[in-house]
Amino acid sequence: MNVTIIGAGLGGLVLARVLHVHGIAVTVYEAEGSPAARKQGGLLDIHVGTGQVALEAAGLTDGFRGLVLEGHEATRVLDRTGAVLHDEPDDGTGGRPEVPRGELRQLLLDSLPEGTVHWGHKVTGVRALGGGRHEVTFAGGTTVTTTLLVGADGAWSKVRPLLSDATPAYIGRSYVETFLYDSDNRHPAAAKAVGAGALLALAPGKGIQAHREKDGTLHTYVALTRPVEWFGDFTDAAAAVERTAREFDGWAPELTALITDGDTPPVLRPLHTLPVEHRWERVPGVTLIGDAAHLAAPNGEGANLAMLDGAELALALAKHDDVETALAEFERTMFPRSAEAAADGNELHELLFGDDSPHGLITMFTGGNP
Repeated sequence: MNVTIIGAGLGGLVLARVLHVHGIAVTVYEAEGSPAARKQGGLLDIHVGTGQVALEAAGLTDGFRGLVLEGHEATRVLDRTGAVLHDEPDDGTGGRPEVPRGELRQLLLDSLPEGTVHWGHKVTGVRALGGGRHEVTFAGGTTVTTTLLVGADGAWSKVRPLLSDATPAYIGRSYVETFLYDSDNRHPAAAKAVGAGALLALAPGKGIQAHREKDGTLHTYVALTRPVEWFGDFTDAAAAVERTAREFDGWAPELTALITDGDTPPVLRPLHTLPVEHRWERVPGVTLIGDAAHLAAPNGEGANLAMLDGAELALALAKHDDVETALAEFERTMFPRSAEAAADGNELHELLFGDDSPHGLITMFTGGNP
């Protein structure tokens, strides 16, 4: 058996690594030209019951622990005036240690035999050949034929149509991403507001969410509940910043500085989801993991679930001689788990941006205590 994985994100790489540990041949095809083709996001909190389980199956727990940024689990909630409504320090017991996403990805890449990942292979089409075999076509016209195909290719998966006609739908909210570098020296007021870990400054329908990363970088996602057309043309960075910042007129300057003082052009991140109960009937020779299978509203679970998907699929394939038995076992577990996580994500977004924001979120943090 040779497993063909489309996508070298965290889920696809965990799948490849655990398969390698169990002596199963694997090839990964990735559209990006190299590991350094783009910045790999910010910090990830790796959860005890999901991401950490996957990394243990991959034999990479020690390497993961070496990437943890101590103290970054701290969380504070502010109101629009900058007043602190809730402040939760990192006491080391949270079970969700933070690591840089790019460094975790590199840890996984380094754990694979050289040549496992084929870079610069953008999928343009996939078709069934019968008998569980599939042909994958790449930009430029080259093709490969698979006996087991796994779509780990994210929200706009090219593999998903083999299994499902579901397509991601815009949830009515977008993030605007900004970065402030060397914040303690260059943006001290914003750095003080964010603190040691994460900042949530929220109001109904909007919010400023920031995280302190390595070297004093403040990584911010500004949330606005607006039609995607409202955001306009982000090629004009100054106009995009002004349009976004206007939605926070009257907010504390140390908060709006996270929008207006960005050291990089703002990036628009429209949020899309698949149906909460997304699933499919068993199709021979193909399955999906991660966002390709269960794209949901961002809630801290996406990368963790993708990695757990990859680990559990690999373990099922190692356990069963029959591929279809393994795929069916994996999907039976994955479907209800991902549906529950997606529903939880929708509930979290209601706490973050609903009519009672931010008070419902604080109640959740405090377990109902004032």
